[in-house]
Amino acid sequence: MKYSIDHKSPIPLHIQTEMLLRDIIAEEEYKNGKTLPNEVDLAKQLAISRTTLRQAINKLVFEGLLVRKKRTGTKVAQAAVSSKSNNWLSFSQEMKLRGILIKNFELHVTWVYPDEALANFFEIKTDRKLLKMERVRGKPNEPFVYFVSYFHPRVGLTGDEDFKKPLYEMLENDHSVIATLSKEEISAKAADTFIAAKLKIAVDSPVLFRKRFVFDQGERPIEFNLGYYKADSFVYTVESSR
Repeated sequence: MKYSIDHKSPIPLHIQTEMLLRDIIAEEEYKNGKTLPNEVDLAKQLAISRTTLRQAINKLVFEGLLVRKKRTGTKVAQAAVSSKSNNWLSFSQEMKLRGILIKNFELHVTWVYPDEALANFFEIKTDRKLLKMERVRGKPNEPFVYFVSYFHPRVGLTGDEDFKKPLYEMLENDHSVIATLSKEEISAKAADTFIAAKLKIAVDSPVLFRKRFVFDQGERPIEFNLGYYKADSFVYTVESSR
């Protein structure tokens, strides 16, 4: 099949390419395991550089939608559990609804330079600093989750905010940033030394790993969040209807 993008459009080429790739991977043959078109051939077909094409591919790899393998090419990722929801809450709001009292065991805010994957997701350069927030949270007597969040500079966070408040309420009330879409991936991991120390569990204990991509009303990325949950303290429920 011939693919094309509009070189006269004001929309940047890498954004158009990303949109095209999202359409391509939605096709049944690619969802069923067919390898995506060769990078060299696709770049020529779209009349763009391989760097531009890679930027678009890398973003989808970072989101967990594509998998790159040497010699076999790029394919649609077969996620174990994946959810896309526009009806979701912050952790504080979730726990409040369940009547669970939450304690912050650790809260650290720093400024960091993004790696290439983070920069691709946020569509910024690697020399632009991001606010990074780390939190260990849980019941008053035990921690059960370690969170790491990165925020787009566009959000306008200074690091002096009261991060003990429900996060998305604070973003909306203090920065006029409304989080409206969350894309999530859930998987199982064995706790490494760092995570085990944070959650006060044994190394190699099972943890549930949640990766969350948060977008505003214009579907612009505002937060990338990683959550590591003690397996015996977290149940993920998906409700579906037809």
